[in-house]
Amino acid sequence: MRGIARAACWALLSAASIFSQTSTKPAAGAVGLGKTESVANADKNIRAYIELLRSDVKTSKSQIMGEVMQLNTDQATKFWPIYKGFETEYARLGDQIVAVVMKYTDEFEKMNDDLADQLAQQVLSIEQQRNALKKTYYDRVKQGLGGIVAMRFLQVENQLERLVDLQIAASLPVIDAR
Repeated sequence: MRGIARAACWALLSAASIFSQTSTKPAAGAVGLGKTESVANADKNIRAYIELLRSDVKTSKSQIMGEVMQLNTDQATKFWPIYKGFETEYARLGDQIVAVVMKYTDEFEKMNDDLADQLAQQVLSIEQQRNALKKTYYDRVKQGLGGIVAMRFLQVENQLERLVDLQIAASLPVIDAR
């Protein structure tokens, strides 16, 4: 139990440090920058932030998963190939998330009902795909390692996913009433 709490705290601290080190908004009144340049810089910052977040999560996620899963040698031999397949497929969904975030930031100033609906539908579709993917891999882990290990995988994956989602959401402005 202490290992799980320690790993969760480590994940939160890592996530917080990444978020605090990377600004997604241009500095107020940046000297010499016009509105177009400020928007372009903000766009570059958001892209860089998302890529940094993705790369950091990829490198630390396996470490967190390994510590929290508490697998013996036999279990690890079965689990890691399944998990690698999951991560490969999950990365494709990450690409879709990046595309939606970039479209949102690119079109934010021109937001209208149709565009907002289109983006919302894309987000909902990605959520469905993520849940279907987790269900598929939960079943694979359960088949190979049993329900407890499969549930632990699902718990850790959901926690890490929510951390990343929260970081991305916190960096984006909320659509205002027009």
